[in-house]
Amino acid sequence: MGAMTPTPSAGAPSPFPSIANWRDLGYWIGFDEKIVRPGVVYRTNDFAEISDADRAGLAALELKTIVDLRTQSERSASPDPKFTGTREVVLDVLADNNTPAMAASLDKVLADPKTVHAISEALTVDKAKELMTSTYLDFINLDSAKKSFSTFYQDLLAHELTPTVFHCTTGKDRTGWTAATFLSLLGVDRSDVYREYLLTNDRLVPSLKPVFDEFAAAGGDPALLQPILGVDKVYLDTAFGRLEEVYGTVERYFDEGLGIDLDAQKALRARFLVDPV
Repeated sequence: MGAMTPTPSAGAPSPFPSIANWRDLGYWIGFDEKIVRPGVVYRTNDFAEISDADRAGLAALELKTIVDLRTQSERSASPDPKFTGTREVVLDVLADNNTPAMAASLDKVLADPKTVHAISEALTVDKAKELMTSTYLDFINLDSAKKSFSTFYQDLLAHELTPTVFHCTTGKDRTGWTAATFLSLLGVDRSDVYREYLLTNDRLVPSLKPVFDEFAAAGGDPALLQPILGVDKVYLDTAFGRLEEVYGTVERYFDEGLGIDLDAQKALRARFLVDPV
């Protein structure tokens, strides 16, 4: 299927100013020119900076499930908000990797001149990109990642069709890969999967301007942060490349890697694809 222009609502800006990387995964065009069902599956960054107004807005969505893809230390540092009738599903994607997710830890220390100096000495833009691409290989290789993503899809099938949001810390890597596989399974063209993924650079990165500014004020080169706090096409290339090397196709990745067999894949498509209005 060739790339098609999705409904204008696909990838619409976050309705919640304090949650910059929030978006509905609905409206993208999938198999048989159906669209991904809107209003049921959302992706986001964490809720550390959520305002009272946006908390009320989230409550109005009547979220039923919050899927947390973060490590224990990340969850402890910034617990998810609680809403009446909402359950939490904890899936530690990187549990088998002893190195903390870079974007999850850097913003806490980037204003410290000693840390900034150490980062500047150790990192180049290319090295930063290499560190990020290694994380994307982990999404395919780690048992904890395969278990987490498997549970995510099993959970989508096991419960009523109600609003669900999944997130990590910045909502770009673990969350980005989850969104990319979800849309790919539903037949969204690869070019649109990348379009959706790269929206993070338009949403999240501008909201992190204070982080870039503090890093610069402490003597660092903000260009070093872009590969870590933004996303790059090469990151997604790395994950899809590893997927194809090991499994060949997205369908086999779901079947053999995640234990989501062809019948379950068909059920997910039936649930999350609808005729355009």
